[in-house]
Amino acid sequence: MALTASGCSINLGSLTPSSSSATPEPAKLTSSTNIASLSETIKSHPNDPQAYNMRGSVLAQAGKTEEALADFNKAISLDPNYGQAYANRGLIYRQTRRLDQAMADYERALSLDANYAPAYLGRGLVYKARRQPQEALADFNKAIALAPDNAEAYYNRGLLYQGQKQHQYAIDDFTVANGLVPQQAEPLLARALSYLATDHAKEAAADLDEAVQDEPQNPQAWLTRGLAYERLGDKSKAAGSYGRAINLRPRDEVARNGFARVGGKPGQSYDTF
Repeated sequence: MALTASGCSINLGSLTPSSSSATPEPAKLTSSTNIASLSETIKSHPNDPQAYNMRGSVLAQAGKTEEALADFNKAISLDPNYGQAYANRGLIYRQTRRLDQAMADYERALSLDANYAPAYLGRGLVYKARRQPQEALADFNKAIALAPDNAEAYYNRGLLYQGQKQHQYAIDDFTVANGLVPQQAEPLLARALSYLATDHAKEAAADLDEAVQDEPQNPQAWLTRGLAYERLGDKSKAAGSYGRAINLRPRDEVARNGFARVGGKPGQSYDTF
């Protein structure tokens, strides 16, 4: 059974509100109250590109994609050399599958600042989406060289290695990402998949034990944990894990087949730990 990590799901700072050290981080500003406060700031300073960029970052974190895009457009119209706003707009374009526009914005950001790590990460993800692994790898390497504490870059480089079956390199990158952002399931799940691919089911199970505790509503983590314990011969834990995956995603045929394969019986309780 082939399982793969789904892609970039950890977001650790691709959106940048401002170069000012006094600017709050966007993750702390996602409430409607803070958006309203930033709107008041824009009313007072209608020609301040940083104010629009900051509000756009907050709106994007809150899932208001098109409103964020409008703010980044405004920031760029006020300051055509505002590299962070180009990178932020590139992220919106990338997330909405407008890859050509995303690439153009990341290129523009890098032309303005050749050492801007988030733009290398973003461009690398565009290359990855375009199935250009060598170009993606070069950009992830550059992003890591410029920002060695960027877990997202390690995680995505790990996914790239994993897709090329270079599992030890992938494991190394997922280990770094996990160290930088503990208590997130994605690096653990991804590392577990590479452990399974290299016949290290015990190590995979340990990662997945932690992953399902960090994110108990993650069906992929439970499904993969079922596979790990099935390989270890622990049918009870495997059935319990497959059962949790089915509860979260009832139509998942892989989980249902796994549950049946280890002798799981609907309606029966199984220990998961």
